[in-house]
Amino acid sequence: MRILIAILLVLLIVLQYDLWVGEGSLATVWRLHKAVDTQQAENAGLKERNIALEAEVNDLKTGNEAIEERARNELDMVKKGETYIQVIEAEQPRERGASAGE
Repeated sequence: MRILIAILLVLLIVLQYDLWVGEGSLATVWRLHKAVDTQQAENAGLKERNIALEAEVNDLKTGNEAIEERARNELDMVKKGETYIQVIEAEQPRERGASAGE
């Protein structure tokens, strides 16, 4: 009877070790669940970015408005017959001796 109790006790200790410290322990499972949640959040952000990029590509393929807008904004291009005017604002001179609180 004592041998049976000793065997069961050793078996219980081995199983508890695997549960808390071993390869498939609760800590490992918790860490993996956290990694999966992080990856899913990253994937969702990337999916939204891909959808936006796909819409932009389709817009560039089908319409001239998007191409024209990019040419104007990024390349400073103008249409035939238009005049390009660039306004540069002068910096305001700072007053000497004036404090920020006044």
